[in-house]
Parts: sequence; C-alpha cells; structure tokens
Amino acid sequence: MPDISQDAEAVADHYDDLDPIYRNVWGDHVHHGLWTTGSETPSEAVEALVDTVGDRLGLMPGQECVDIGCGYGSTARRLAMTRGVRVTGFTLSAEQADYAAAHSVQGVDILVRDWLANNLSDSSADAAWAIESSEHMVDKPRFFAEAHRVLAPGGRLVVCAWLAETGPSRWKVRHLLEPICREGRLPSMGTREEYEAMATGAGFAVTGYEDVSSRVARTWPICAGRLVKTLLTDRGTRRLALGARNRGAILSIPRLILAYRTGAMRYGIFTLTKAVETAI
Repeated sequence: MPDISQDAEAVADHYDDLDPIYRNVWGDHVHHGLWTTGSETPSEAVEALVDTVGDRLGLMPGQECVDIGCGYGSTARRLAMTRGVRVTGFTLSAEQADYAAAHSVQGVDILVRDWLANNLSDSSADAAWAIESSEHMVDKPRFFAEAHRVLAPGGRLVVCAWLAETGPSRWKVRHLLEPICREGRLPSMGTREEYEAMATGAGFAVTGYEDVSSRVARTWPICAGRLVKTLLTDRGTRRLALGARNRGAILSIPRLILAYRTGAMRYGIFTLTKAVETAI
C-alpha cells in the first residue's frame, strides 16, 4: 500500500494531543488485547498479549531489553517485574513519557527519542519488541536494520503489527486502509510478505509467525463502547475530542471494526532472530 506522508513529529503530536482520550479508552496499554478462551476481561487480554511477547522472546532474568514504541511504559514495567529483565523504552510522546515517569519501577528507563535515531550501541541488547509501533515508522527497513544492529548475536525481536491483507481490493484500500493510515498517523501498513522481506533484508531469520486477527479483533468494539460512554458522560473529554487536532483518529474506530470483519486488515506476531556469529 502506498506511503501516506507522515513523520515522527506528526506521530508525537497525535499521541500528545489525544493523550487523555487514549488513557480513558485504552488504559495504560495502548495496544490490542489477545483473547484465548473469550472469557478474559479486556485487562486480562492486553496483559495476555504482553505475556505472549515475553514468551516468544524467551526472556531470562538479567537480560537487557528494548521496547520500541513503549507508549506509557506498561509493557516494559510488566516484563521487568514478571521476567526480571531491564528495559529501555522509546516513545515519541512527551505526555506518554511523563506518565511513565510517574509510574516508574526499578529496571525500566523511558526515553523520548525516535527509534530511527536511537543512539544505542551495537549488540547492546539481548531482546527487543515492537508492539504496534512499526506501523508509525516512516522508514520501515531502517526500523528492522536498527533492531538488528542493536541486538547481540542470537538476540530476538518480536514484532506485533497491524498488517494489510495481501492484494486488497481497490475499495478496501480507498475506504478502509488508506483512511486508517491517514487518521492514525501511519505512514504505511505493510503486508506479512513485505514485513518478512524487510526483516530478512536486515539480516534476521524469521523463526515464527502467527496471525491472531480473530483473537484481537474484539478490541475495537470494546474501545467503541468505552468511547461512546465517555463522550456521553464526560463533558471535558467530549470538548477535547471535538477540538483535538487529531480527532480524525476517533472516526477510525468503525473503519477498524469493518477492516477486521472484511479481512482487509490482519494482525500478525513475528518472531525474528539475529544469527549467532561463528568463528572462521
């Protein structure tokens, strides 16, 4: 799908502008939930996605980790506390970083910095993850290349990504995928094949992939219900939503529901591994 002009400054403005709405509608975890039995609460489902990422990474106590696009730092905090790892998180949003600082835990450091200019040393991390942040990257090949550079040999990267279906119809592109990208400040939404090509091009081996679209899709009806309730009962949030520079993102929720139902959008979890160097 063709790129829609966005940049890091626009992404930062999006999250700073809509910060109170995101916390009211999404909570501390600004990502999908993952349902297995269907009986999980929304809070249990979002934590299940985090735990799945930790499992895919095979995290061990004492490891140095990177959270690429850490949001409010909730994923970093949970994995630091449950797996005993140390995490450096990256966000473009000063509002998100302020919230993370107010809820800090030992072993987690949150930076307001663009991942594409992260300044981390080569081979300095044991594991990294990007939960619904790669979509915001203007230069996705560089996103993968920087992760490969920063990871030590044998290190793993898990990417949870909003994906476009392979070969979507013109109607789906025009009325669903392109507006979702424009309203959500996503420069582009890649397909599974494009992600795997970029990952292997950066030097990763694709060691796992799972399409969990059917297990995450109910996130959006839940968000829609929360948003309607908030707008009806909270005058301050209603005023903010109507006046926000990025209020178009609110209109994307019905599109996202339809995008999942029509198959225009998929949700994939990639597990990528950096090869271990062998002596010659």
